Amino acid sequence: MIRMRIYLDVCCLGSKYGVCKEDTLIPENWSNPTNKYRLGVKSAFDLYPKRLQERMQEERKEKLWDDPHKLSCAEANRALTKFESLHSGKQNLTEEEKLDKEDLEARIEVLTNYEKKYSDVGPVYDCVLFHDGTKWVACVDTTEKGELNQCPLLGEYSITKEFHPLTKADQLNFSINVHNEGSVLELVGLCSSHGTHVASIASAYFPDSPEKNGVAPGAQIVSLTIGDGRLGSMETGTALVRAMIKVIELQKTTPVHVINMSYGEHAHWSNTGRIGELMSEVVNKYGVTWVASAGNHGPALSTVGTPPDISQETIIGVGAYVSPEMMVAEYSMWQKLLGMAYTWSSRGPTIDGGFGVSVCAPGGAITSVPNFTLRNSQLMNGTSMASPHVAGIVALLISGLQQRDLAYSPYSIKRALENCASYLDNVEPFAQGTGLVQVDKSMEFLINYSKVQECDVRFHITCGSGNTKGVYIRSKGERKNHECSINIEPFFKDIESIKVECKLNFNLRLVLICKASYVSYPSHLDMSNMARTISIKVDTSGLQYGIHSTSIDAFDVNCVAKGPVFRIPITIIQAEQVPAPNYTVHFDNVTFKPNTIKRHFYVVPELATWGVIRLRCRNEEQTGRFVLHCMQLLPKQSCKSLEINKNLTVMPNTDTVQSFQVRGGNVLEIVVAKYWANLGDTSINYLISFHGIKPSQPSISMFASEGIHSLQVSSLQGEEILPCITLKNSVQILRPTDAKINALTARDIIPKGRQIYELILSYSFHLNKATDVTPNYAILSDVLYESEFESQFWLLYDSNKQMMGCGDSYPSKYSIKLEKGDYTIKLQVRHERRDYLDKLTDTSILLNQKLPSTIALDVYSSHAQAIVGDKKAAFGHTLHSSTVPLYISALTTDKFSSKTNNFAHFLIGTVTYAKDELGKKVDTYPIKYILSENSKKASKSPDKDKSKTDEYKEALRDLEVAWLAKLDASSTAEALYNQLCSQYPDHLQVHISYLQNIIPSDPKHVLPAFEEKEIQSYNRDDLEKIMNIAKKVIANVNQESLLIYFGIKNDPRQDASKIKSNMEKQKNILVESLCHKGIAMCHIYQMSQLSTDEGSKEYNKVSLEEISDTWKALLHFADPNDKSSASIVLTFAMWHATIYKHHGRLLKLLQKYQEEKNSRETEEKLIEICSIIGWNHIVRYMTSMLPSKYPTDYRSF
Repeated sequence: MIRMRIYLDVCCLGSKYGVCKEDTLIPENWSNPTNKYRLGVKSAFDLYPKRLQERMQEERKEKLWDDPHKLSCAEANRALTKFESLHSGKQNLTEEEKLDKEDLEARIEVLTNYEKKYSDVGPVYDCVLFHDGTKWVACVDTTEKGELNQCPLLGEYSITKEFHPLTKADQLNFSINVHNEGSVLELVGLCSSHGTHVASIASAYFPDSPEKNGVAPGAQIVSLTIGDGRLGSMETGTALVRAMIKVIELQKTTPVHVINMSYGEHAHWSNTGRIGELMSEVVNKYGVTWVASAGNHGPALSTVGTPPDISQETIIGVGAYVSPEMMVAEYSMWQKLLGMAYTWSSRGPTIDGGFGVSVCAPGGAITSVPNFTLRNSQLMNGTSMASPHVAGIVALLISGLQQRDLAYSPYSIKRALENCASYLDNVEPFAQGTGLVQVDKSMEFLINYSKVQECDVRFHITCGSGNTKGVYIRSKGERKNHECSINIEPFFKDIESIKVECKLNFNLRLVLICKASYVSYPSHLDMSNMARTISIKVDTSGLQYGIHSTSIDAFDVNCVAKGPVFRIPITIIQAEQVPAPNYTVHFDNVTFKPNTIKRHFYVVPELATWGVIRLRCRNEEQTGRFVLHCMQLLPKQSCKSLEINKNLTVMPNTDTVQSFQVRGGNVLEIVVAKYWANLGDTSINYLISFHGIKPSQPSISMFASEGIHSLQVSSLQGEEILPCITLKNSVQILRPTDAKINALTARDIIPKGRQIYELILSYSFHLNKATDVTPNYAILSDVLYESEFESQFWLLYDSNKQMMGCGDSYPSKYSIKLEKGDYTIKLQVRHERRDYLDKLTDTSILLNQKLPSTIALDVYSSHAQAIVGDKKAAFGHTLHSSTVPLYISALTTDKFSSKTNNFAHFLIGTVTYAKDELGKKVDTYPIKYILSENSKKASKSPDKDKSKTDEYKEALRDLEVAWLAKLDASSTAEALYNQLCSQYPDHLQVHISYLQNIIPSDPKHVLPAFEEKEIQSYNRDDLEKIMNIAKKVIANVNQESLLIYFGIKNDPRQDASKIKSNMEKQKNILVESLCHKGIAMCHIYQMSQLSTDEGSKEYNKVSLEEISDTWKALLHFADPNDKSSASIVLTFAMWHATIYKHHGRLLKLLQKYQEEKNSRETEEKLIEICSIIGWNHIVRYMTSMLPSKYPTDYRSF
């Protein structure tokens, strides 16, 4: 998004409007009746996908940087070599020669530093927007020279269908949208090649090569971007909601008939969530058929993503199938196998028992990808490719029905696909749903049954007290009979506008059928326009260990041939106990064909905390590619919460070993599968074993003020204990500095008239040292589709408003490297209920900061040892199921101090208890170490010789002196200075404060000047005043005594600390005075070089020798290369280098100054000096970065 600024009656767009140096002429062929133009800028790299950015960075570096930089480096090295050869005979160089050599060395160092820190932020383009009388049109100046006549004019794609490559080199096609009556110009690009490939599967059209066509080549594509390029390609709640708003709006003019969504995440629950509710509304109210990929997280069960798993089963979930023909033609396999589901295709049921997968479809294709990839086509696979196959089929079905003027709905479409699918006997139902989708049979079904009374009706099924989508029993063996009440309620499409007669006349007489003998259920059900509840019983007593699935299918007694009207899924997992005392199971000589899947279900022993699987091929000539997926489902947590999903190579002569974390008392699924494309049969042996050291506190919160924290651990088989606590991050709690709730624009109004609001929270923080940070808005973290709020999105800026990074609901994905400095976080939360947002206006955000090095907490076997910090105990092996106490001691100041680290409220890390490396790797637990409040600085101890009156006078003096430096340079400040001088003639800090008042420390005032105009603008009277004051201060400081004192290594006197404090003050005053004097002298010397006419007023003369003497005097007390030196020392060093025309030294010092005080003024000064030297490639590089590094405003959400 680009914020546009308005300029009226413009015939020439000058550099002040954009980033171009030359004036930008408006082409004569542009038609703009109003002569009103809107201007903005956009960085090209903001539009580039990651791989394209990397390609363009590489090409630009090779073209614009490498060769000239190598030449500059070679030239700098030759100059230094020449200097050394000319002075090779000299034993000691003069001061001037030393500085000359230092300057030459600095040039090499600066060039090396630029090479190390080279990071191309890409070109920034001027964007011009105007209305030509009929439509908005925009031009992006990709020439970077203001040659707008060389750049295309584009209208909005929805109106003109125009798009164009951004540049010939990148081949990134883009189009435009205009929002808010021209206030916002949107450049629409691509965040990956995924969308083009998916769209091509659905409806690519090649009139000259029909074999390349998609499933529905006649379909029109409406592209709605939900992937945010700032997050790679992650979907956001904002984008999803805006896309749905656009679909709803289009229903009035150009209706969208089918949505394909090859996107999704894994939700912790699906029965609630704002985005899921809006998805259901799009289907239920506006009649749009929604197709979604099931996910690529198989082969374990219950790995279906969201969508299709939302609160209502209105979305068609599609699994991925690979046919024999695909194996040969797409994957170039030498052997054709039976058609199958891909190993990685997500499996049902959903975590709350729904089917999840409706049907399956081909999950791979070789088809078109975007031009920026520089490829004609590409093979991609995934359920993302299966979903558009079905979406294309749905487009064909709807097209045929509309041509015949036959009724249909998203529900009848879904029923037709499910009831007409071809069931694959060799594929498990969890992967294929009801089978492989069949377009011809589905069309026939929809034609034959277009007038059935349930055409516009969906049946909402909820089971048990949890209102789940199906009956899902993960049995541990304790219960044999499970009774469950099932609620079935019919809902009409667009219920608000449905005719009353339809509701009155709706009646279905249903016969219920289930093929499983272990399910008891009613045989008949009469359904009218009301909810009905039935009761069923599932008897698991006779079931073998493993997975059992069935469904209760409801058939219309008047037309059984049309298939089930609705289905109630039932899934039972019979888990077996792990045999004690070794808790190990063996599987020998198991033969795996391609895509053979072996599932094992175990009730994990209570004290088990990790498991280990060992696999080995039996045949010495065989190796196999396998997938290991171990997963436990925990209440209200996604399938990813406790799992591993690994690709393993199993070999004959050594064990392939993998450990995994487990939770005692829960059912564990272990899947061993041979990868579908790994040809040949493979026989393997594998062994599964369980181990455990279970803590009494799975999550530790320890207060530093506690001193000692105790807990107990219990082992399963007497495992060897070796506790290890590692703190890796510090966490700062940030309170909002500002909170605003705004009504958003027309793009964010859900029809009809449902206004969406945004809450913008602002947070500020400071870093004392560079580190990696991760903001975490904990209250809404790790939830997206299931969140009660629409979205959360944060942007992080530096003190110059440059965006340093951004993130969304999943904080662990986003880590940002930051340097020392001040930063701001702006967080956006959206909802249509303003009162909901009001409740969040005071919420904090957590700032995770990586510690420079990990910190270990000590663990002891006894309380006494922990108190005295005695030798840590070696715990060793324990007895089976025995309990061992542990004592954690507090951190010592030598391990962590707030003075040497970034501010933090608590530290976080991990705890492991096992000595075994396999267990230690996976069996980890979180720890939070809450720090005590930072102690306040100790107040100065009162001087016993001073009265309260004296202390008051001294405090009042210090207050006035401090304010003297802060006042604006004016007669008021001068009057205060004179007053303080008369009151406190011996208090030297008065003079220092006034010097700071005359010339502030910001870069605008202190950086060296080169332009004659700047030098002439110096105030000579102020410079004389500075010199005179500085001389007065210097004369009142005994420099000899200071040098003697700081030469002492150890001061044994009783009042040594007081003496040291006094000496430090005197030294600082002397250093600052010398610097102010030296800087003023440099200013005066520059003025004298311009003109000999000093005017009528007599001024002091300044020579290079005097400046040099002041510099040498300063070097006795300060080193400009020392990081602890005051910034004024660095400033004088820069002026000294300027006077001597040592541009290398100056650049080196300016780089250091920029690290301390990052500013545009310093950056521009660096550019100016590089230009003087002739390093034009660095000038171009740094100039191109200015708009990105120093924007005029915060980047919008």
